[in-house]
Amino acid sequence: MDVIWLRSDALEVGVITYGARIVAVRTPDRDGTWGDVALGLADLDAYRRDPAYLGACVGRYANRIGGARFTLDGVEYRIPPNEGENALHGGPGGFESAQWRTDGADGSAVTLRHTSPDGDNGFPGTLEAAVTYTVDGNELRIEHTATTDRPTVVNLTNHTYWNLAGGGSAEDHEIQLFAGQYLPVDENSLPTGPPVPVDGTPLDFRSPARLGARIRDAHPQLVAVHGHDHNYVVDGAPGELRAAARVVEPRTGRVLELRTDQPGLQFYSGNMLDGSLVLADGRTARQSDAFCLEAQGFPDAPNHPDYPSTVLRPGEEYRSRMVFTFGTT
Repeated sequence: MDVIWLRSDALEVGVITYGARIVAVRTPDRDGTWGDVALGLADLDAYRRDPAYLGACVGRYANRIGGARFTLDGVEYRIPPNEGENALHGGPGGFESAQWRTDGADGSAVTLRHTSPDGDNGFPGTLEAAVTYTVDGNELRIEHTATTDRPTVVNLTNHTYWNLAGGGSAEDHEIQLFAGQYLPVDENSLPTGPPVPVDGTPLDFRSPARLGARIRDAHPQLVAVHGHDHNYVVDGAPGELRAAARVVEPRTGRVLELRTDQPGLQFYSGNMLDGSLVLADGRTARQSDAFCLEAQGFPDAPNHPDYPSTVLRPGEEYRSRMVFTFGTT
C-alpha cells in the first residue's frame, strides 16, 4: 500500500489514492508521546473489503437519500440502494472505492481527483471532483471541490473514525458540539422533518459531555439508530468557517477541534462497528471505539425542499471546507 505522507513538526497524516482515504493521523499527547488517532486497516486489500468507509472521501452524496431516488428539475433519478431501500454515501461502489488520481504531494499537501461520469450510480452529469489534504502546523485542512456539466446533486465529506486515546474505547472522550438544533430521524436513519432544538435531550452537547454517558440512553432518537448518528445544524452562517466541534480525551490530554463552512455535522458513534473489522494494530473495532465528525450538507436534502440546497449546476463550483486542529490540555 503506497501511502502519501504529509508532515509538520506537530502532525503526520497518511493518505492513499484508493477512496482518497486518510489511513493514519499521528500527533503527540500531553507528554509528547506520538500516537495514531485515526482508525486504519493493515493493507489495501483490507480497505477494498471495508464496509465502514474508514477515512474515505464519500460521495457523490454523503449520508442518505431516502428511497434511493430524488427529483431534480422535474426528472426523477434512481440510485441503486445499498442500505435497505435507501442510498448511503452515493450508493454501492461510490467514491470510497474509486481509484483517485494525483500529480503527487509536496510534503505538506496533496490533491486527489476523480471523474464521475454522467449516469454513475444513477446521478446526472459528469462530476469532476477533487479533495485537497493540507498539513500546516497542528492543522489538517480538507477541501472538497466539484464541477458538473449537467444539473446534479453533490455532498462530499471525509469519513475518518477518531480515537484520541490511540485505541480502545472512546467512551471517555468529552464531546462538545456547537449546535443548538438537530434533525430527528426514523428507524432507517432518514430525517423526518425540520430541525428541532437539542434542549432537554441526550443529543445536547453544547456543554462537554462524556460519549459513554449518553450513548445508551433510552431516548427514542438514540434507540432508533442504536446510538448517536444524527445531523446537527452547526451554529452560525453556512459558507463561513466556524466552530463545529471540540473533543477532549482526558487521559492523553489530546484535543481535536473542527471548523467547517458546511450547514451540517453528522456526529456518528460507530454504531455499526460490530467487532468484525480488524484494524491495523490487530484489534477489532466495536461500537463506541471511535466516532466520526462529518461536516456536510443535510442528509436527504434532495427530497426536502426546505433544507439547504445541495444542487450543483453547470458554471458553479461546489466547495466544502473542514479544518481539524490538534492540541493538548
